[in-house]
Amino acid sequence: MNATHLGLLTGLVLGVAGAFGGFGAFLVVLVLAVLGLLVGRFLDGKLDLSALSGRDRG
Repeated sequence: MNATHLGLLTGLVLGVAGAFGGFGAFLVVLVLAVLGLLVGRFLDGKLDLSALSGRDRG
């Protein structure tokens, strides 16, 4: 299991633990899962955040 999978799993578990039903709970789980996925991708080195800074390296 790499950091991407671990981050996604962590986000899902936190979302389920923090929410107890309904559409609002679905949104909480969705947001936390996406955040966990992004953190995991960043830790794996598969997410390049330099494009967000607006600076051109070349």
